[in-house]
Amino acid sequence: MTTAEFLKTITEAHGVSGYEHNVRDIVVQEFSALCDEVRVDPMGSVWGVKRGTVGGRRIMLAGHMDEIGLIVKKLDKHVIRFTQVGGFDVRVLPGQPVWVHGRQSMPGVIGMRPPHVMPAAERDKVIPMEDLFIDVGLTAEELAQQIRVGDTITLRRGYVELKNGLVASKAMDDRAAVASLLECLQVLQGLKHNWDVYAVATVQEEVGLRGAMTSAYGVAPDAAIAVDVTFARTPELPETGTVEADKGPGIARGPNLHPVMYDRLVETAKRYEMPYQPEPVPGASGTDAWAIQVSRQGVPTALLGLPLRYMHTPVETLSLRDVERCGRLMAYFIADLDDTILDSFRPALPEGE
Repeated sequence: MTTAEFLKTITEAHGVSGYEHNVRDIVVQEFSALCDEVRVDPMGSVWGVKRGTVGGRRIMLAGHMDEIGLIVKKLDKHVIRFTQVGGFDVRVLPGQPVWVHGRQSMPGVIGMRPPHVMPAAERDKVIPMEDLFIDVGLTAEELAQQIRVGDTITLRRGYVELKNGLVASKAMDDRAAVASLLECLQVLQGLKHNWDVYAVATVQEEVGLRGAMTSAYGVAPDAAIAVDVTFARTPELPETGTVEADKGPGIARGPNLHPVMYDRLVETAKRYEMPYQPEPVPGASGTDAWAIQVSRQGVPTALLGLPLRYMHTPVETLSLRDVERCGRLMAYFIADLDDTILDSFRPALPEGE
């Protein structure tokens, strides 16, 4: 499966945080063809292990495979009341087609009162989530037989190819990063590398970085690279705090990221003439890198950002070329790793101590 085919397949699959099993099955299948070993840890994260020629040193690559979604809160006569898992913007929900994953998955639509029957003072306001509902077309009795409180709901959106290599889908955040891990593993098939590579598709990032936290503890890597989406520049956004789509991945720099990892990634990009974009991250990155960095005694960590338009909406849009570039950058970075980098991770003590 090509990286593009893999990205389409996993973004169209359903896997709300904590319920990633459908996506996990796809990742296990594709990683198995490229790795020496594939494991699923107790939290549900997938570890694809590709052994190095020397071994003993480990680099962890992380991208989360969960997506934001909805969950059934109450059955209200013939409709479903719901709340969110992760961070939806309620403004994009009215009118969206969805899948309700009950005893069997069934299509539904998110409805609301028509503006014609709303009080005039409410017509221009954002409808709160508690006033929205999902209609799957069943009677109240049929609904009670098919749907239970706690069932998950995902957006019913497909993968769309746009012009100039851009693609749109739900769940690009962060399955595009998992696709970049697959690209990295594919490129590594033709490269010699000393370190063992742990490509980890993590779970439950959207509800607290949980899969990254437990996987990093289990892998105990000597270094790590997290991959996530970042804000791509659009007309309404400022130039500061955004990066351009189709200009290469962002390489983050800030207190969550190790300066040596940043410098080495930049050197790799320049050496192999790969496009990249420096990206300042002055505080918490809000990504798997945040959890990995403080695992055990601390892990030298880097963060690569895939420029994404319209984050946390049904039409998350990015450049397929950026996904592939990110994977190749990681592969060539890994191929250049040796033990000399370990000494540079730790500041030297003053002379005489």
